Amino acid sequence: MAVYTTIPPERLEAFLADYDLGPLVQIDGIAEGVENTNYLLETEAGRAILTLYEKRVRAEELPWFLGLMQHLSSRGLKCPTPVIARDGVALRSLMDKPAAITTFLPGRPIAAITPSACFSLGQSLARFHLLGEGFRATRRNALGPEAWKPLLDSCKGAGDTLRPGLTQELDEAIAAVLRDWPREGTLPAGQIHADLFPDNVFFQEGDVSGLIDFYFACTDLLAYDLAICLNAWCFPDEATPSAALMAGLMGGYQSVRPLSPDEKAALPVLVQGAAIRFLLTRLYDWVNTPRDAIVTRKDPLAYHHRLTVWRDDAKGLLHV
Repeated sequence: MAVYTTIPPERLEAFLADYDLGPLVQIDGIAEGVENTNYLLETEAGRAILTLYEKRVRAEELPWFLGLMQHLSSRGLKCPTPVIARDGVALRSLMDKPAAITTFLPGRPIAAITPSACFSLGQSLARFHLLGEGFRATRRNALGPEAWKPLLDSCKGAGDTLRPGLTQELDEAIAAVLRDWPREGTLPAGQIHADLFPDNVFFQEGDVSGLIDFYFACTDLLAYDLAICLNAWCFPDEATPSAALMAGLMGGYQSVRPLSPDEKAALPVLVQGAAIRFLLTRLYDWVNTPRDAIVTRKDPLAYHHRLTVWRDDAKGLLHV
């Protein structure tokens, strides 16, 4: 469920009056997603997505996200384009919350992940990285390596109720990964999506038709974005890596943007870092989300399985 804010018809009508979209035909809440309130709009001009940004998104950062989407879309990446109102502004206010309308993308998340789907994803991710080079504004990764230890500490040992000894294990894993993490300036960096999970990628006829949900995007190592995708897409049972899916993802990415030797050498530690990042945020949500909340908590241990796999043999699995 991702409709946290209900909009009275008269407030919606007044909001849409600032756009050249024509009369509203239909509005439907979108259940997917957990961060913001999303509605599918059907107007005389066609379909669009209305998003109300809830409290987990910092309002002052929204111009950066919308600007990145506008930049990428204008250069040919298949992603939502912010719709500009008559006054030339995309970010507005509705129900006392920041709000924006973006274009509608065709397609749906893929039902079953295949090597060919991963190849298409890899190509799209590499295009994202190349096309983002011209977007000069930067945004620090708020969930980067320096945030992991404080995030673990904030869980106050609650992970041990899921797996005995998990807190100490993660403390040691974080220290080991930080020791080997690439130093600033040693690897190519730029704009990354940072959350390109299967539900944030649309497909049509087996190929990527669009990338959505840019609200964790930031400026960081390009290869780290690939490492996030290797974690998110290549463990079909949440525990066992698929060599075919990894080969598809890596092959698709490098068909557009070949990795440098230094990036390949760093990839084993980057995939461990990506596993730690999502294990920790899932653990934090597991601890802090009320049991009766409408948002389904995701199992942190699924990323513990991934971390264990990478620690055992990341170089062999990635063939680097």
